[in-house]
Amino acid sequence: MSDPARTQFSPDYVVPPGETLRETIEALAMTQAELAERTSRPKKTINEIVKGKAAITTETAIQFERVLGVPARIWNSLEMNYQERLARLEEQMRLEEDIAWLNTIPWRKLAEYGLIEAKERKIEILAHVLNFFGVASRQAWESYWLSVHAGCSFKESKAFRSNPGAVAAWLRIGELRARGIECAPYDASEFRKTLKCIRKLTTKDPDVFQPLLEEWCANCGVAVVFFPELPKTRLCGATRWLNPRKALLQLSLRYKTDDQLWFTFFHEAVHILKHRKLELYLEDPEVDEMSHEEREADAISENILISNREFKEFVSKGIYSNNSIKKFARESGISPGIVVGRLQHYGVIPYKSGNHLKRKLKFVLDKV
Repeated sequence: MSDPARTQFSPDYVVPPGETLRETIEALAMTQAELAERTSRPKKTINEIVKGKAAITTETAIQFERVLGVPARIWNSLEMNYQERLARLEEQMRLEEDIAWLNTIPWRKLAEYGLIEAKERKIEILAHVLNFFGVASRQAWESYWLSVHAGCSFKESKAFRSNPGAVAAWLRIGELRARGIECAPYDASEFRKTLKCIRKLTTKDPDVFQPLLEEWCANCGVAVVFFPELPKTRLCGATRWLNPRKALLQLSLRYKTDDQLWFTFFHEAVHILKHRKLELYLEDPEVDEMSHEEREADAISENILISNREFKEFVSKGIYSNNSIKKFARESGISPGIVVGRLQHYGVIPYKSGNHLKRKLKFVLDKV
């Protein structure tokens, strides 16, 4: 049996309502000249409507109703459907020119996550991709993502410069998911207090800390979204404002360990608390040169997790055994993995040492 969805007829032409008008007056044995006289319309206008060169206005539709007995709503509907179909055919011609642009978008991964429909025809995929991004055309996509966002901290990211389509897709996923998160109006004071409580979650398992993290941040006006990085994005996290009362903090679990997750979270939280609302901040480990805001976010997030004073005291002892790291972490109220990550970052221990103390993380995602 054939698949109706695949055999659906989609003509590449349109029939103007004037064709129905011609058939109607012929059935009534009426000439165009007589119709023009009965409606007080110029003969030229009637002829242009019949040939599809002129539209049936709402006023003309009412006149046709009186003269021909066909309700005005029928003529209006015919004209509306004709104009829509005509516009869609014109759009299809424009879309055909942009099919190659699909190669810059990870649309297969988006389809795998259920974010767009997988179609056989590229032009249909392109239409779904535009719908996903919430833009009307490739030109609109470039204007929004390359002009608006690239003028901010976006430009510092190698990932964005080399793969703008992939980065934009990941950020768009964050937007869409954040829409479903109900948040209180942003309150900086409450968010600052909440971060102290969130620090205690670093010792918990993901099934415990994730729902609490999302709930507590939402109560302060911050939507936290977890979603895996898309191919070639190389991003750990991102921060931006969806509106003046709601911030989005997006995390990718790029390195899949608890030390990286928590450092990225607090780094992005600092951007929300201290830096400009018009900026889009991307946590990209491969930036050419860190901005003042990025360096500040690094320093503050490190100090939140482990105070500089306590870290220096621990390092000064020169004992970095498993037991000493666990003891220091326990006394500091944080995960041992965070201590290991800090020691590795500053070259106190090799990157190969202590990794077994880090908690491994992974995504468990349903289709969106």
